[in-house]
Amino acid sequence: MLRLRFLLSLCALCCLTTLTAQNAGTVTDSVAGTEPSDTSWVYLLNADLIRFEEYINPDAQRLMGNVVFRHDSMYMYCDSALFFQKDNSFHAYHNVRAEQGDTLFLYGDSLFYDGNTRLLRVRDNVRLENRTMILLTDSLNYDRNTGLGWFFDGGTLLDEESTLISEYGQFDTNTKMAVFMDGVSLESPDYTLTSDTLHYNTDSHLAFLTCPTTIVNEDNIINTSHGRFNTQTNSAVLLDRSVIEQSSGDNRMTGDSIIYDKDKGEMNGFGDVIINNYKDKVDVKGEYVYYNQNNDSAVVTGKALLIEYSAGDSLFVHADTFRLVTFYNAGHDTVTERQVRGFYKVRAFRPDMQMVADSMVFTTADSSLTLFHDPIVWSEDQQVLGEKIIFYLNDSTIDWAHVIGQALFVQMNDTVHYNQITGREMKAYFKKGELDKADVIGNVQAVFYPLDGDSAMIGMNTTEASNLTVYFKMRAVDRIVIRSRSNGIMYPMDKIDEKKMYLPNFNWFERIKPIDAEDVFYWRGKKVEEQLKRSNSTKEVPLPTLKGKKKQ
Repeated sequence: MLRLRFLLSLCALCCLTTLTAQNAGTVTDSVAGTEPSDTSWVYLLNADLIRFEEYINPDAQRLMGNVVFRHDSMYMYCDSALFFQKDNSFHAYHNVRAEQGDTLFLYGDSLFYDGNTRLLRVRDNVRLENRTMILLTDSLNYDRNTGLGWFFDGGTLLDEESTLISEYGQFDTNTKMAVFMDGVSLESPDYTLTSDTLHYNTDSHLAFLTCPTTIVNEDNIINTSHGRFNTQTNSAVLLDRSVIEQSSGDNRMTGDSIIYDKDKGEMNGFGDVIINNYKDKVDVKGEYVYYNQNNDSAVVTGKALLIEYSAGDSLFVHADTFRLVTFYNAGHDTVTERQVRGFYKVRAFRPDMQMVADSMVFTTADSSLTLFHDPIVWSEDQQVLGEKIIFYLNDSTIDWAHVIGQALFVQMNDTVHYNQITGREMKAYFKKGELDKADVIGNVQAVFYPLDGDSAMIGMNTTEASNLTVYFKMRAVDRIVIRSRSNGIMYPMDKIDEKKMYLPNFNWFERIKPIDAEDVFYWRGKKVEEQLKRSNSTKEVPLPTLKGKKKQ
């Protein structure tokens, strides 16, 4: 009889266990004082074995083998679990998996789920998959109410384009926005991004930058603290004085804002923009700068300024627009020439030299600087002007200069007496940056004041010739050599004819000359009556005669 009672009791227990496993979701006990709807409860759909351990854990059912839970649209799987049916929660262990539709999959070694708050806590070897995104960590909380998951023990987010790593972060499965903090690293085959905080959208592949951030690719190093970066197109909008530096260290762009496209090789800088060319020792500034790395070309406008500092004192050059053009060989693998072109209202200042012109071109082909349309050049008390002036440089130092068309050289002795030489063209040669001699060619006229040993003027000499050479010493006219037929008169200082003190085209353009680096931005041009009329004829005009003038 005792044995029969034992068998009946065992059968009853088995039936009760099976019934509990099959109907756990039908419990209608209230939770937290409320009467929840059926969708509020966690349902136990399957377990190979259920045990009640009243003395060890009286509030829990111990489930083992192929455990399956469901809470509304989410299914959760594990090898074993502790099910707190009254509290509407459970602990899951081993091979934990949670699925919601066909978009969200969550894996881990252990999971605690609270059906009342709809919060999952997954620990160890955690993997969250949401469409093309995968998040790896060891500690993840996921709120089903908001679709927000967050980790706090180091995490890695993987998508089709890149890998994102940080210590702390969160991911919104609805908006696809991730926020990563502390030791952030975003890596792809094309770049590496490091920051302290990063907002990243896995759908649009946009990274939003809110603190000091560095982006490194094969061409450039980008430093910014505000902006956005498209990891798919390798393009960026950078704000707050961002910097893009070539990996070689040769060039750097800094701007209030920069639009950057790596694949196109383009940078558009806005605001106070500066390009530093450390290799050639040239800085270019402007309110707008376009630069193309692929063909090494640039356009600078808006208070454009070029600063050349290879020769000690810096040369400041302003123009309405600067354009950098690079020429390549047929294979486009070797640079044959670079040009810097300045358009309209060119003004330049260096302590030992100042320039004004309508436009300019510097070319590396022959290291020449050409000034166009009524250019004027000053060097202390000397002034040169013509229709066009070409400087040929040697290591940024003037080797010689060619003044073409209506050339005029003026040197001020004092505010009344000026050495003056004019001709069709002039070739001036320099030694150690100082004017050494000048060949004046065609229709030459000269007025100059020879000096005695004490540098006192001894008279005024007027000369007309086809060609002559002027030699300079200590920046003053030392002597003039005439190698062709000439006419000249020497006037003692007390018998100077004032009508002949100035050549017909004489003008001392002191009011136009830039006085410092800031003054290059303020244009002061020639008056209409002072502008040169272009000479189209190359035929030499016969020299005028001085006959009759001696009788005056």
